Amino acid sequence: MDALERVVRAREILRDVTPLKSDCGRICGHACCGQDENGKGGMLLFPGEEALYRDHADFIVRRDESVAPDGAIVTCFGRCDRKDRPLSCRFFPLRPTAGGKAVMDRRASWVCPLYEAGKAGLSPEFVSAAGEAAEILAGNEEHARFLAALRERILYETREEMLWGTEK
Repeated sequence: MDALERVVRAREILRDVTPLKSDCGRICGHACCGQDENGKGGMLLFPGEEALYRDHADFIVRRDESVAPDGAIVTCFGRCDRKDRPLSCRFFPLRPTAGGKAVMDRRASWVCPLYEAGKAGLSPEFVSAAGEAAEILAGNEEHARFLAALRERILYETREEMLWGTEK
């Protein structure tokens, strides 16, 4: 499977499962859905995923080289159809690793009240599906490189926050 096929498969696995049995966006006011007052925010697109958003009126795709030189980030207008959500949204507050696991996403600590409870506070079906989707992605070299770079970016952001007290 190529990068896009793996994205599509991972999105299918995560299509009908959510971190909670209810809409977790009600808890945080859909904090991960859009941009902040400075135009920052949105969800990273995985390798190949941008093709799914080229002509989609409900999303804005922007260049973002924070993880990959040809990277992109997508934002919506606060609400979108679940079937159209990017893979990053479907994983959140987890993130896949290059080793094929799903772990708590450190970035979620800045916006997601579910972060504190860890995986134990999430739906077991969601955690299981996220692990399965992570394995699919990690089996592709392009995704494994992207996930390793994502991990490094998160570690960098965490060090900056600790050193300088940066608020996210």
